[in-house]
Amino acid sequence: MTGTLAERQAELVAALVAGGPAPAGFAAGPLAAARAALRRKRAGEVARHWPLLAVGLGAAWPSTFADWAAERPTAGSLRDGWDLARALRERDALPPGGAEELAVREAGLRYDGRRAPRPRRLPAVARAGGAVAVQIAGRVRLVRPAARPPAHVGGRYS
Repeated sequence: MTGTLAERQAELVAALVAGGPAPAGFAAGPLAAARAALRRKRAGEVARHWPLLAVGLGAAWPSTFADWAAERPTAGSLRDGWDLARALRERDALPPGGAEELAVREAGLRYDGRRAPRPRRLPAVARAGGAVAVQIAGRVRLVRPAARPPAHVGGRYS
């Protein structure tokens, strides 16, 4: 093994959370298991900050998050969820609850994708997936919920 301890630690962290190659001397199986466990933990933390997004994706949440997070180091749970919601919006795959959550967050906070979110000072309107949120004097209100697909009732279509 070559390199300083700090360099070797950085390689291990990159392999675990940012899709980096396995460092020399680490078995692939245990490293993959640790990587998967850390992604599950990270997905749980993001779901605590973005519950409507996670619930809206349902059983697809773990795999959707894992696929998105595979090559991205964490920026913190709030920002990870925000970045994922924006990515899903770009692909028209954002569920209605997630759209409402995103609209409310974007109306109340300014986030450029690089720095931590900051409160907005001026009135703002944000839209996501048909949802509209308004922020005035520091208070955010969802003024229009996101459209939801019609509910299917019974076993037959009329």
